Amino acid sequence: MTAQPEEKIITFETYYDVMLAHIIRTKLEGYGIPCFIADENTIGSNPLYNQAVGGIKLKIFERDLERCREILAAEGDLHDQDHVEIDDETLNAVICPYCGSTNVRYGSATEKRVHWFTAIVSFLSMIFPFYSRKAWHCFNCQRDFE
Repeated sequence: MTAQPEEKIITFETYYDVMLAHIIRTKLEGYGIPCFIADENTIGSNPLYNQAVGGIKLKIFERDLERCREILAAEGDLHDQDHVEIDDETLNAVICPYCGSTNVRYGSATEKRVHWFTAIVSFLSMIFPFYSRKAWHCFNCQRDFE
C-alpha cells in the first residue's frame, strides 16, 4: 500500500460579507468542487474581528484553482457585479491596481498604519495613537493602495 500525498488546501478568496462567501461556495459546490468557509464563526461572534482575522476565507484544493476561476469568470463574479465601490473624488469604480479585483473597501490601512513620528510621540506620552492611516484594501490580494 502506497501513501497518498496530502493535497494542499489554499485560500481561494476572502470576503467581507458572510452571505457572499456562502453564495460563491454554493455555486462552486454545484459544479462538484469541494470547498469550505473558514473564520465564519469567529467573525460571526464579533464582527470587529474581521480586520484582525483577515476576513472570511473560502478554502479549496489547490488542484481546483483554475477551474474555480473559470467558473466564476464564465458566470460573472458576484462581488464584481454587486459590490463595486465608487471613489467619491473621481466618481469611478475602485479597482485594485495589483490584481484588478473590485472586492475592495476603504478604511484603516493594514500596512503601515501609523507614521513613525506619531508612534514615537504616542509611546513617549503613553497614549494610544488617535490617528491611523486610511487606505483602500483589496480582499483578494490582501494589499493596501491609495
